[in-house]
Amino acid sequence: MRVRRTLPPAAAPLHLRDLWSGFKGFLAGETYLKNLEEGIKEYFGVRHVFLVSSGKAALYLILRSLKSLRPVRSEVLIPAYTCFSVPSAIVRAGLKVTLCDIDASSLDFDRKLLEEGVTDETLCVVPNHLFGIPSRMDDIVRLCRKRNVFVLEDAAQAMGGRHGGRFLGTIGDVGFFSLGRGKSVTCGSGGIIVTNSDAISRAIEKEYSRLSFPRTKDNVGEYLKAVMMSLFIRPQLYWIPAALPFLKLGRTVFDSRFPVMRLSPMQAGLCIDWRRRMETAMNVRKEQAAMFCRRLKGQEPAGGVSALPYLRLPFIVENRDRKRKICTASQRKGLGITQMYPFPINDVPQIAHRFARAAFPVARFVADRLVTIPLHKWVSDKDRDEMARLLVPASSQPDRDTAGSLDAIRTTGDLVGKERA
Repeated sequence: MRVRRTLPPAAAPLHLRDLWSGFKGFLAGETYLKNLEEGIKEYFGVRHVFLVSSGKAALYLILRSLKSLRPVRSEVLIPAYTCFSVPSAIVRAGLKVTLCDIDASSLDFDRKLLEEGVTDETLCVVPNHLFGIPSRMDDIVRLCRKRNVFVLEDAAQAMGGRHGGRFLGTIGDVGFFSLGRGKSVTCGSGGIIVTNSDAISRAIEKEYSRLSFPRTKDNVGEYLKAVMMSLFIRPQLYWIPAALPFLKLGRTVFDSRFPVMRLSPMQAGLCIDWRRRMETAMNVRKEQAAMFCRRLKGQEPAGGVSALPYLRLPFIVENRDRKRKICTASQRKGLGITQMYPFPINDVPQIAHRFARAAFPVARFVADRLVTIPLHKWVSDKDRDEMARLLVPASSQPDRDTAGSLDAIRTTGDLVGKERA
């Protein structure tokens, strides 16, 4: 165990006021839940809101509800590179995972392949706004409307982000946000479902009415976790949880046995100041992304890089070995640069047999080469300089084991050229 300042890959800190409100949530009954629901409705301009125990639980509940509306359809089309929680929720809902390869320049669906992938068996398409980068919602909605397919927005990493002036998560038929650790806003764990469809809301309500609240002892355990997280998320102490392998920090796992419950009043209390926390965090991440890109290239970031509230800043490096070296050096230096999902969805062991004859080369390319850069408020000028030394040309830096060519390093903003309007 090495004692040193260590940046978390992502951070949504809880403050004393939030913790006090969470404690009061034990006594406030459903008052905090109703306040949170009404606040979400007002801010995002939606008619229906449901609060559940996690983003995975939100996705599961939505899928079960959509299935009840279109019982003859059973396929859910998702990007071949996304969070493993997405296919785990699909499997738990008793539906079939189908995959579409992605565009490496945007991490979104490959447009042509998406058109080919939507069939008469498709229940819904799930654009994922990965890292807060908007999917091409206009194209996706237009295609799905023609095929009578639902659009289910995975805005777990994009709460508060916008596309064409509209909030991500509210553009399709139904969407969800995550309140998990490392998201824009957290209460330890939690999920939010939003929709303007009365029919979908009624179907969700039928599923939601069967859910129970967490038990008191589980609530106490979650509260204590939130207190510990508020302390140990700070760089001066993050080395402690980062050094404990049983916590599995940063690991991406497929688990279809997750709990599905309502959000507790305690958790709603922890979110009492969610608007300010979310907006502040987005502004910080925009500024951090712009400063990092200027440091890396010596110029203002091209296109829309600085305009996006990335959850983390994604970079494509030139090969898998470089990615490994960068992540290893980052861990040694406590810089918080990490890989995200280690392989595409078709290689997830629990469901790989379903895709034995399928290939998703771009998803594999991205999984092999993508690293993410932390953008939270604790990233300092010195940290950005250290991170840049892992990414700038070898000829200008002494660390030749990790340094590479700028020609092989791209931010998603560079690859796209501009933010999609």
